[in-house]
Amino acid sequence: MRRNTYIYAQPRWPEFRWDRVKLATMLASVRHDQGRLSGRMEALGFPLQQEAVLQTLTEDVVKSSLIEGETLEVSQVRSSVARRLGLDVGGLLPPDRHVDGVVEMMLDATRHYDQPLTADRLAAWHASLFPTGPPAGRRRTSRIRVGAWRDDRTGPMQVVSGPMGRERVHFEAPPAASLDREMTRFLAWFNEDGASAGTDAVMTAALAHLWFVTIHPFDDGNGRMARAIADLALARSEQSTQRFYSMSAQIQQERAAYYAILEQTQKGSLDITPWMEWFLGCLGRAIGRAQTTLASVLARARFWEALRAVRLNDRQRLVLNRVLDGFEGNLTTSKWAAIAGCSADTALRDILELVEHGVLVRNAAGGRSTSYALGPS
Repeated sequence: MRRNTYIYAQPRWPEFRWDRVKLATMLASVRHDQGRLSGRMEALGFPLQQEAVLQTLTEDVVKSSLIEGETLEVSQVRSSVARRLGLDVGGLLPPDRHVDGVVEMMLDATRHYDQPLTADRLAAWHASLFPTGPPAGRRRTSRIRVGAWRDDRTGPMQVVSGPMGRERVHFEAPPAASLDREMTRFLAWFNEDGASAGTDAVMTAALAHLWFVTIHPFDDGNGRMARAIADLALARSEQSTQRFYSMSAQIQQERAAYYAILEQTQKGSLDITPWMEWFLGCLGRAIGRAQTTLASVLARARFWEALRAVRLNDRQRLVLNRVLDGFEGNLTTSKWAAIAGCSADTALRDILELVEHGVLVRNAAGGRSTSYALGPS
């Protein structure tokens, strides 16, 4: 598909429009749900609020990367987020530089939502995403420009899928020569024009997400940065640094629909009503899904409260946190040893101590297949 068929080639670009009457009911519903969720979370008290924020931000970082096909270690992300929030969560693995960088970008977006979004700030986000170049498993044939707009020196920026030789081009971004003009216009709108025009901040989040990812100003990381910008706008909509729902987690769950509506919109007209409708629907489902987070936070709090009188070592705290984060498969002595970085004998001693206290129970299968699970709460 030629560039002149994309939305940014429309004569009146970027004069977006949408059916405000059609979307009014959805917007009102989302705003109502935001308020109700904030009220429920405030009633929990500060410690549980902080745990909810920690869990939500951890999920947000993990799922935003997973949308792009990159898997981050949950315990490392949780450790990085907790450290930046000043929370004591002993027994977590120290994060690597890449995880720290992704967390730094996401937290800057939500905790400093009241600060202007500038080219320098975006460049710093991009440098945080790629402190040592593209992560393993996502190597490119050429080096990416870190912290700078793309230059298209190896050809136009395209979003493609499929095997080599039979690739399908889903989208081709505006030429690099137009990026200074495009980003200046986008940033001016985001910081000033959107608010002065009376656009609701939730709608600003939806439009900013679409607009930024359509410009696609960087060699890599544009999707995660678009979602971070949307999170920034959503934080502005609530005037709060506290995050109790994850839009990225919901998008990851609806990934196929997400990419389909983006492609449809980028090949359509400047009437972006379908995109705005999808975004509002996805946001509403993300807020509804926060009930799962709340239940998990309360269960985690009850778990540690029940263990208050039990003396645990760092290895035991580390592995129990991994189990609470959603450990996949059965917990065995060998897996314990691998996670805790200890010998099999030490792992078995740790496990048997927890079995004695009723923290863990032995599963029915025995012998070499012996495995353990959390005991009844």
